[in-house]
Amino acid sequence: MKEDPPILQEFIDDCKMRNMSPRTLRAYRSDVRRFLKVVPDYEEAGEKEIRKYLRKMKDKMNLAHKTLENNFASVSSFYEYLIYEGIVDKNPILPVRKRYLRSYKKESPDNGSKRQVPKPKEMSGFINYIPKLRDKAIVLVFLKTGVRRNELIDIDIDDINWEDYSIQLKDKPKRSNTIVYFDRETARVLREWIEARNKRNLDTKALFIGEQGGRLKRHGVYQAVVRWAEKYGLHDPNSDDSKEKLTPHTLRHVFTTYLIRNGMKREYIKELRGDTRGEAMDIYHQIDRDELRKEYQACMPELGIV
Repeated sequence: MKEDPPILQEFIDDCKMRNMSPRTLRAYRSDVRRFLKVVPDYEEAGEKEIRKYLRKMKDKMNLAHKTLENNFASVSSFYEYLIYEGIVDKNPILPVRKRYLRSYKKESPDNGSKRQVPKPKEMSGFINYIPKLRDKAIVLVFLKTGVRRNELIDIDIDDINWEDYSIQLKDKPKRSNTIVYFDRETARVLREWIEARNKRNLDTKALFIGEQGGRLKRHGVYQAVVRWAEKYGLHDPNSDDSKEKLTPHTLRHVFTTYLIRNGMKREYIKELRGDTRGEAMDIYHQIDRDELRKEYQACMPELGIV
């Protein structure tokens, strides 16, 4: 049997260091090996080459849609490793995966919603409009993680895992899952905020602080969102219509809607939201953490935050 390319073995070794399961390692090796046979010049591959690869997988290999989804998830993880190592600058799998492998459903849980759901382009404009770095970071964390207000308040700097872009939340009665994820643009804004925050030499581990240097309170978090939403035209404090409101809870709803519209599985969304496990099977159903992270990164839209 022909030996695997060195880069594939390096990728698998990295996955082992991250304590991935033997099953995941086997799947990654098989899927990435198949990809590298078709696209050996992986460092230079762009969306055009990835579309050709997808076309060959669909037409010549006649693979099932689910198999294609799994393969592209593996190859996407491979490219995230290449980005981490500085070998490539971006992941060409993501845009192709979102466009051609997403699942369209006739009905979704947000049908008939009475809450405001700004489109990604509108949310991008709003967040880029926010002049205060702390408040921009707060809105992004709400939008990209789906956390509740009290969960955001309790986040400490040490709760952030920069290696896999995750946050370990504190235990709460309403939350079944305490790990949430964020993306690269959120990471950049968070790092900028933490750098600015640390210049004050505060005696607190709280991620978000108030003007006096203590942990930000509920009202302060609320104002960090609605004051700018009102100025931007997304929040009317005098209206009784929830479609004219944009609050921290609205952002949790937008987070959920974006994932639904990009085809994420219902059980994955429930896990990320930390919804209480009400059904008997939910208690025993185990979701692979790495697969959940990959699905999140594939389904959460980037907004072009500057």
